[in-house]
Amino acid sequence: MNRVKRDEIFRRFQQANPHPTTELEYTTPFELLIAVILSAQATDVSVNKAMRKLFPVANTPAQIHALGVDGLIPYIQTIGLYRNKAKNVIETCRMLVELHGGEVPRNREALEALPGVGRKTANVILNTAFGEIAIAVDTHIFRVSNRTGIAPGKNVDEVEKKLMKFVSPEFRMDAHHWLILHGRYTCMARNPQCWNCMIADLCEYRMKTPRPDKAV
Repeated sequence: MNRVKRDEIFRRFQQANPHPTTELEYTTPFELLIAVILSAQATDVSVNKAMRKLFPVANTPAQIHALGVDGLIPYIQTIGLYRNKAKNVIETCRMLVELHGGEVPRNREALEALPGVGRKTANVILNTAFGEIAIAVDTHIFRVSNRTGIAPGKNVDEVEKKLMKFVSPEFRMDAHHWLILHGRYTCMARNPQCWNCMIADLCEYRMKTPRPDKAV
C-alpha cells in the first residue's frame, strides 16, 4: 500500500472520529493500568463492569495492595484468568508503592518491569495516559493492518514497527484507537462488514464480504 492510500484511510478515520480514545473507563493513569492488565483475553465491557465495583472501594496502588489477592478476587472473578491477574495486580501495586512512590512510571522500561505488563500494555499507557506517540498492536490491530495492507507483518512487533514507520506523523497519536475500533466494529475476524466499511475502496483485501441478502 502506498502512502497516498494510507493517508487517505487515516484521514477518513479522523473525519469520522476526530478524538478517539479507549473504551476502558478510567480517571487516572493507575486506573487505566489496572484496567489494561485485566483486559488481556477479556472484553472491555467485562473489565468496565468489574472496575465500577472495585474503584469506588480501592483505586490507588496502596488501597488495592491492601486488599490482597483474596480480597481482590471477588471484584474481578467475572474476568477471564482472574486468579493469575489478581496476583499480577497485587504485585504491580506493591512495586508501584515501593519503587515509584505510588505513581505509574512514564518510561517503557519501568512499565514493562511490572507484572502483567508487556510491550502492548506499556504502549497503551504511554499513549492513552501520558499522550506519547506509541501504537499498541493487539489482535484487532494485527488483523486490520494485515488484511487491509496498511502494515502487513508476521508478528505484532513487525506490525508495530511498520505502523510507526508508515503512518504519517499527523495520524500516529490516534492510530491505535482508530485501528482497534475499526477491527472491533467493522473489520471483524469473521464476516467483516466490507459493504459498510468507510475504507473499502482503499483496502487491499481481495476477499471482501458482500452485503448480506436483505430479509424478505
